[in-house]
Amino acid sequence: MFSQDRKKQREFLAKSWQKYTSNKPLEPLEKQLVSIIEIHPEYHDLIGNIDSEYFPEQGEVNPFLHINLHLALRDQLSINQPKGVREVHQKLINHYKDPHVVEHLMMECIAEMIYISQKNNTTIDQESYLNCITSLTTK
Repeated sequence: MFSQDRKKQREFLAKSWQKYTSNKPLEPLEKQLVSIIEIHPEYHDLIGNIDSEYFPEQGEVNPFLHINLHLALRDQLSINQPKGVREVHQKLINHYKDPHVVEHLMMECIAEMIYISQKNNTTIDQESYLNCITSLTTK
């Protein structure tokens, strides 16, 4: 799953969903992925098509990227990295009252952080990320 190979990542995600829909036992990471896919019924039929291309400039959402952003955020929360992310997450939940909405808001900051890092060929700026998610508490 943690491969840089996009096709392998997509295959793992699709296989996890297929195992779930076939009532087969899941590994812990597969369970995490399935829990994310379950709350996105709009992706259920798309997950099996690992060769699809998605074009954000045309308003398309890449379900594989979206699911992996959820997973990345949940991983951050599980280990509180960057330090303070859990506290901000809880403040956002208290404010918005909807954990799924909060995840989507925070994921926008993650995506922005990744985009800037790749564009500038730099390491990820955790301080900017924390500033981004903290700013969500004032909206």
